[in-house]
Amino acid sequence: MATHLSLDPKLLEQALAVSGERTKKAAVTRALEEFIARRAQKGVLDLFGTLDWDDAFGYKGERSRT
Repeated sequence: MATHLSLDPKLLEQALAVSGERTKKAAVTRALEEFIARRAQKGVLDLFGTLDWDDAFGYKGERSRT
């Protein structure tokens, strides 16, 4: 799928430099992949502290269950 974008040339050059990619397309693709991964991780971190914890739960007993 061909997509035409108007990108900031300075940002694109920085992306090429820090990514180690050889082409603009590869640098933009990597940037999008990393952006998506970070946002997905942030969603998991937002759950931290929101789950109920049962102090009486015996996790060691659950490990040895057959």
